[in-house]
Amino acid sequence: MLGALLKLLVFILGGMLQESFVLLPKVRLRFEQMLWAQSIKSWDDFLSISKINGMGTTRKQRCDEILSDAAHNLRSQNARFFAKSLPFSEQWRLFNTFKDEALYLDIETNGYHSGITVIGLSDGVETKTLVKGFNLDKNILQKELEKYKLIVTFNGASFDVPIIERYFGMKFDVPHIDLRFVCQRLGIVGGLKSIEKQMEIKRCEEVEHMSGQDAIYLWEMWRSTGDREYLEKLVMYNEEDILNLKPLAKMVIPSLWQKTRYGAGKF
Repeated sequence: MLGALLKLLVFILGGMLQESFVLLPKVRLRFEQMLWAQSIKSWDDFLSISKINGMGTTRKQRCDEILSDAAHNLRSQNARFFAKSLPFSEQWRLFNTFKDEALYLDIETNGYHSGITVIGLSDGVETKTLVKGFNLDKNILQKELEKYKLIVTFNGASFDVPIIERYFGMKFDVPHIDLRFVCQRLGIVGGLKSIEKQMEIKRCEEVEHMSGQDAIYLWEMWRSTGDREYLEKLVMYNEEDILNLKPLAKMVIPSLWQKTRYGAGKF
């Protein structure tokens, strides 16, 4: 009875994750699709059979151990396990599992990679802003990061995360979904503002037409004049960036799963 309940819990928590096999050594999408075609649709299916076409006995046993370990970590909601076991390009598959404990993140800079001016953090509803000269502090940031099991950005793998890591001398150890690459795999290209328009995601009028260059200008004006209106507009611009990541994720990630799993995304 207990075993059945644990299996049910893993299924409910896992969703697309429990149907994914790309966390196994040398398993990429083509081999994963071959497994699905053999009606091996979940970790339980994989573990319940002794022989799989295209996989030797020793390798099968090793994969059984990995999936059993993955199931254990899923039950305990250990997101950091999957940050290491899933390829970065496939960490979007964790969204259903950890979306209620996801942190949406975006930074602004002074135009130089070493010059962070604002870090915006959101759980998708409420926001917290760290501003240089006020509360842009490594300890504060680390305490915020510790609250979450998943980070979601747009172009954060190339920009936000490495800049933060250099700036504070720290390393991110939770799974990270970069929506830029999720969108690209669906054929949705462009910057965040362009994609928002394609997806009909709205911004508030005050910052609707602003760009990253405008954010640099607002920071320079705040520093040179001390007029808080410039800083407040910069913070508003950053907040729109992070608040719009959640609706974008909820649109594109399920579609990429449909495309990956069944060959048909809706974009």
